Amino acid sequence: MSFKNSCLHSLLTLGCISISITSCKQDHKIVKPVDITFKKEGTLSLYKKSTKDSVIATLDIEIADNDYEIQTGLMYRNAMKPEQGMLFVFDDITERNFYMKNTRIPLDIIYIGENKKIVSLQKNTKPFDETSLPSNAPVKFVLEVNAGNVDTWSLTVGDSLSFSEIK
Repeated sequence: MSFKNSCLHSLLTLGCISISITSCKQDHKIVKPVDITFKKEGTLSLYKKSTKDSVIATLDIEIADNDYEIQTGLMYRNAMKPEQGMLFVFDDITERNFYMKNTRIPLDIIYIGENKKIVSLQKNTKPFDETSLPSNAPVKFVLEVNAGNVDTWSLTVGDSLSFSEIK
């Protein structure tokens, strides 16, 4: 082997060794799960249509009223207390379709018209399911609560709500 070939051989060997060493190096990045906490932004009361002044439930609510909050909703949350919910407030009144993509907790979805009366319900939605959950009527508001609350409170179409924001 000539000196030139010997040097080339040595350089190639060193190159292979350094590639082997760097490719065996493990990247030890630690990914911490993000825990999104509830932020009380208002209070909401639910009323039966038959009694109109009897409060059947009062909730602390988070309010989703901008594009990011509306698109994200309760995604990535690990839990929500029974007396909490998220109220979506839209600028327009139209039929809505929600889904459970990236949503870890089962929910009841309550569709509410401009007059703050319930127009339809989607109960016990399945976490991570991307099936469309339609309102089947024009709505201005949508309330998401823990699955089972609609039955616990005996909510029906025509029941109503009121809410106030914390300033």
